[in-house]
Amino acid sequence: MTTSITAETIHPAQKPLEGSLRLPGDKSISHRYGMLAAIAEGTSVIHNYSSGADCHSTLGCLRSLGVEITEDRRDVTIAGRGLHGLTESAAQLDAGNSGSTIRMLSGILAGQRFTTRIGGDESLAKRPMLRVMTPLAQMGATLSARDDKFPPLSIRGGELRPLDYDMPVASAQVKSCVLLAGLYAHGTTTVREPARTRDHTEVALREFGVEVEAGRGYAKVRGPARLEARELSVPGDLSSAAFFLVAAAIVPGSNVILQGVGLNPTRASLIDFLVSAGVEIRVLNMGMKNGEPVGDLLVRGGALKGGVIEKQWSAALIDEIPVLAILGALSEEGLTVRDAAELRVKETDRIETMASNLRRMGIQIETAPDGFHLPGKQTFGPAEIDSFGDHRIAMAFAVAGLRASGPVVIQNAGAASVSFPEFWDTLRGLAA
Repeated sequence: MTTSITAETIHPAQKPLEGSLRLPGDKSISHRYGMLAAIAEGTSVIHNYSSGADCHSTLGCLRSLGVEITEDRRDVTIAGRGLHGLTESAAQLDAGNSGSTIRMLSGILAGQRFTTRIGGDESLAKRPMLRVMTPLAQMGATLSARDDKFPPLSIRGGELRPLDYDMPVASAQVKSCVLLAGLYAHGTTTVREPARTRDHTEVALREFGVEVEAGRGYAKVRGPARLEARELSVPGDLSSAAFFLVAAAIVPGSNVILQGVGLNPTRASLIDFLVSAGVEIRVLNMGMKNGEPVGDLLVRGGALKGGVIEKQWSAALIDEIPVLAILGALSEEGLTVRDAAELRVKETDRIETMASNLRRMGIQIETAPDGFHLPGKQTFGPAEIDSFGDHRIAMAFAVAGLRASGPVVIQNAGAASVSFPEFWDTLRGLAA
């Protein structure tokens, strides 16, 4: 588990938040660009690559597989080795805290002609892997895991068979894993999903020259494929933007612009929900960059209604629910979350870590196996809370501190570096 002895103290906002921010590169897109560049033909340059530790775990794994990578601030240059050019690592690959790394990279490793072991930290060792092991085994790879379902994984690759796979759980990581394995199979691999998930893999594959067919509830690739090196720019991370969108929304009179944010339609549920909950958001300067829509977001603080997150909304907003809970407690109607059992198998059991910290701040919450209910019109009190090593919990409660009645001390605040190392400085700058 990624933790730090560092504590951060957040003081209540004394005035509206004002300013313009440019956020680090999108974490989801950075992972995908890095992996695809490694198996492309030629040298790719990725601008604004995520500064988060998770995405650098991906680069570390790729280096261990023989890929030459150079970094210059947020620009990453990757010398691609082609579909079958990776080399066996002498040591176990270290995915750190990154579920994206281990799950998606497993699809590529399944197509290699050698055996790889890949694991991570204490938190990652508790996250379920059967969801990727099952389809990869059906495609012809040989996999083993601790207790048959937890990292570390051992993956013996080889010649893969195409697969028509119905995912039992909506997961962009699983979909991506199977599509990446499909690049190595002789024939068409199809993935069908029970609810719409983010489509960054399909978009990125097209950018690297792979023919992808995608429609409502499915995506297809035909292998074996050839990827061509590209120069790419990663848009600002919408999941990181969520913390500042909510921060501006809950501090009355705020006026904040987030520049160059990725606005992929499969991620736009965040903006749709916030608007439905009463947040004033305007999209400015829309454009396209490497197949991904990008724009500036103007958000203003004001009256908040709250709402319900359930069914397909739960899958679409699963990463943003911790910070949306902060908004919900302050809103008129509160927030109810259902159909989100996936929260329990993230970096922490996020339902319990949220509930524990909210109660420390004097907030009432009723939990359920697949969600929770937060009554509205509540007041955050001063408290000492614990991130439990979870980056999104640390950042969500930092936002809560802006509306608390006194200082909020966040233990293990360094967990934010998993996705957003600059978070604390950015928040302080906005609130100053």
